[in-house]
Amino acid sequence: MAAFEKEKMKKKDEASLEDMKEQIDEAMAEETPERKVFDQDAAEAPPEEGAPTEEAASEDADALKEKYEAELAEKENRYLRLQADFENFRRRTRQEKEELAAVVTQNLLKDLLPFLDNFERALAAEATDAGSLKTGVEMVYKQLVETLKKEGLETIETKDKPFDPNFHQAVMRVEDAEKEDGAIVAELQKGYMVKGRVIRPSMVQVVGN
Repeated sequence: MAAFEKEKMKKKDEASLEDMKEQIDEAMAEETPERKVFDQDAAEAPPEEGAPTEEAASEDADALKEKYEAELAEKENRYLRLQADFENFRRRTRQEKEELAAVVTQNLLKDLLPFLDNFERALAAEATDAGSLKTGVEMVYKQLVETLKKEGLETIETKDKPFDPNFHQAVMRVEDAEKEDGAIVAELQKGYMVKGRVIRPSMVQVVGN
């Protein structure tokens, strides 16, 4: 269902982009050098019998020139507005898509984290029944892990890592003269990230002398 909605949004956005491109092309096509044509025709046209005086002709030419300049300026402004709207629309659409995808993915993966926890507990327990039960659990666990990795899930590393509040949550402190303060000595619960964003920090035990 999610894939269908994304495809539908993509087609709708592409149609909107095409429409804006057509408007920009129309605005550019209307920007003909009318003023230059007028000036050239006026210079090359032979004087006609009963033509207005040079002063009157000059006034008419100035009036037409101002008219063409005003029309050209209006078309230029229209083109610039359409171009700005097009860029804003494209940037806003891209940002909205990225934010929506990030929220959907994060919420989905966060809901699936308890499954990982339960599988890990089951695998850590000693088998009392047939080994097939554990084998089945391992298969499901591996399949789930691979699925989540494809969606961008990453495990936060804690082994041989110093404590980092951006990725770790210290829930216990122990004294250990052989290790530096802040060193992680045990991981109590795994932490995860999605495409660089922490959705759950690792719960760790750290040294605090």
